Amino acid sequence: MAVPDRTIDPTLRGALIEERDRLLAQIASLEPGHGTSPDFDDNFADSGQVAAEQGENQVLAGQFRNELEDVERALTKIEDGTYGVCETCGKPINPARLEAIPTARFCIDHA
Repeated sequence: MAVPDRTIDPTLRGALIEERDRLLAQIASLEPGHGTSPDFDDNFADSGQVAAEQGENQVLAGQFRNELEDVERALTKIEDGTYGVCETCGKPINPARLEAIPTARFCIDHA
């Protein structure tokens, strides 16, 4: 369902693209094999510490991937004209909610 009577702030799409790029960079910096991931010293005295740090990086990368999915979904909705529409009831999401959470998928009643 498109929302013809509401206009999307043109800076919103740009901000979402910037957020997407930031998240992609964060993910790349945390995942092994991307050349920018943190180096762990092979001679590090506590291999358990290294494993813990690698696990933390994996968790962070997972959180960033979830955020990235939300940003990509919002960008797709902007393109197809359904941005700002609650996925549950189909009613417009309050602009103040979208301003606070640009990736919001639901109105406040269904959040």
